[in-house]
Amino acid sequence: MKHKILLFLLFSSTLLCAQAFRNYSNEFLTIGVDAAALGMSKSVVATTHDVNSIYWNPAGLVGIEDYQGSLMHASYFAGIANYNHAAFAMPIDGNSVLGVSVIRFGVDDILNTTELIDSQGNIDFNRISLFSAADYAFNVAYARKLIFNDLKIGVNAKIVRRIIGDFASSWGFGFDVGLQFDRNDWKFGLMARDITTTFNSWAINEEEFNKIKDAIPGENQELPQTTEITKPKLQLGVARNWEIGRYFNLLTEVDINMRFAKTNDIFSSDFVSLDPAAGFQLDYDKIVYVRAGIGNFQYITEFDNSKSLSMQPNFGVGFKYNGIQIDYALTNIGSVGNALYSNIFSVTIDYSFFRR
Repeated sequence: MKHKILLFLLFSSTLLCAQAFRNYSNEFLTIGVDAAALGMSKSVVATTHDVNSIYWNPAGLVGIEDYQGSLMHASYFAGIANYNHAAFAMPIDGNSVLGVSVIRFGVDDILNTTELIDSQGNIDFNRISLFSAADYAFNVAYARKLIFNDLKIGVNAKIVRRIIGDFASSWGFGFDVGLQFDRNDWKFGLMARDITTTFNSWAINEEEFNKIKDAIPGENQELPQTTEITKPKLQLGVARNWEIGRYFNLLTEVDINMRFAKTNDIFSSDFVSLDPAAGFQLDYDKIVYVRAGIGNFQYITEFDNSKSLSMQPNFGVGFKYNGIQIDYALTNIGSVGNALYSNIFSVTIDYSFFRR
């Protein structure tokens, strides 16, 4: 109960301060999907080739030969916040693929205590109600091979819906574009997120807003700005596959994540910030997988104003048999540092096996 009251204040403060952070909206879309990819610290932009490519790089959808579906669930803050993903993709012809997916990140059953005390100063617990704060992303992706079969392109159109109980809601839209190029055992990938910038337009319930605007003492807040902008981001990836003996294969990838804003990434300037990530996947005969990765290098400012470098290691395992792949990742999907790690599970089904 205390946690949910705290989260209510958090979301209220976020709403009140939206104007100050409008250039960093839709941060839930940076969490990622698929336990296999998260186990490699998200270093998959060059190698993704299944239904989860809708998120990581839509160009990878070209690797699908039949219907594919995927489900993922993750939770953190002791299960208070939940992150769920579902995706489906299918070939249109020999050169192109269509995919759709949905993401939900939300906190449910938050206590609304804005009417706990009536105008006479009396406390009435019956006046407490529950609400949800949830973010949704609906994606439609299309991919096809270009003139050369080694070069693939994909486009992802997304609609973003964000709801904070009866207090406020927003609609947003944007586009992602991805490329992949294969040559022998080398793979290259480029993913441009929010290529046109993604806009969110908020509708604020002024009556409900007036109940929470004085939640922070001494802050007589006005209505926040109702438009948020998500700036473009780029991901560059280089990968190579190594055959180790008869049954083992090692896949390695290094990515560079670029944000066009000054951040606390390992390299940061007024123009661009760079955050490297690396991951590997060792498999036995494409049946059993072991994964590890490291990424999210951030400079943390300590209480004495000194800076320390933090990083996020990830680990994962997977099993694939008869067209069904089950993956697990041990990772921190919310933040870095001393936060608790999260257990993430996903399952991918490839219908091509059942046609044999």
